[in-house]
Amino acid sequence: MRYELKGGDFPVVICQLANGEQMITEKGSMVWMTPNMHMETKGGGIGKMFSKAFSGESMFQNIYTAQGDGMIAFGSSFPGKIVPVEIAPGRELIAQKSSFLASETGVQLSIHFNQKLGAGFFGGEGFIMQKLSGNGIAFIEIDGDLVVYDLAPGQQMIVDTGNVAAFDSTVTMNIQKVSGVKNALFGGEGFFNTVLTGPGRIWLQTMPISNVAGAIRPYIPSGN
Repeated sequence: MRYELKGGDFPVVICQLANGEQMITEKGSMVWMTPNMHMETKGGGIGKMFSKAFSGESMFQNIYTAQGDGMIAFGSSFPGKIVPVEIAPGRELIAQKSSFLASETGVQLSIHFNQKLGAGFFGGEGFIMQKLSGNGIAFIEIDGDLVVYDLAPGQQMIVDTGNVAAFDSTVTMNIQKVSGVKNALFGGEGFFNTVLTGPGRIWLQTMPISNVAGAIRPYIPSGN
C-alpha cells in the first residue's frame, strides 16, 4: 500500500492498493474510490461487537479489497489533520475512540480500558479508548493542529482530556484533581486533568470537537 496526504483543513489520505490488498475503517470515512474496490461489512464476532457497542463505537467494520490495482481515499470528518502511524509488536498505540480513521488489515483494533479507577470515573473521553496493535499503517484524525512530545521515563504532561489524541502504549495515563475548590469551580478548566507519564510519544490536538460543541452550545436556540 502506498499513500499520499492531500488537502488543507479538511485532509484526505489517498491509498494506492495492489491486487488483493485491503483497508479497514469503522465509520463512513470513504470519500472516493475506483470501481474495482470491493466493500464488505463485518461485525467481528458477538463478544467484540458487544464491547464496541458498550464503548460507543460502531459494531461493524468496512473492509475494502482491491480487485486489481485500485485506489481509495479516506476523508477527515472535522477540520484538522490525518496522521500516519506505523504499528508493530512493541509499538502499539492507544487512541481516543474517535481518532481512528482507517488502517491496513494487519492492524487489530481492541477496546482499551484505563486501569486506574480515577480515570474510569472521572476521565470522560479518556476512560474508554482504542488500542491499535499488530502490523501495518494506521491513520488517525487530529482535531485542529497537532503537537507531538516525546516523554522521557517519568516525565509528565498535564493535559485537558479532550486534547489527548493518542499515545504510545508505554505511556501511562491517570487523572489528577484540580487543586483548590476555587480553582475547580471558577477556573473554567473543569475538576480533573489527564496526566500522561513517559516513556513514549504523545499526540495532542489543539481543537477537540467536544470543546467546539461546548463553545457554540450557548448560542443554539433551545426548542419550545
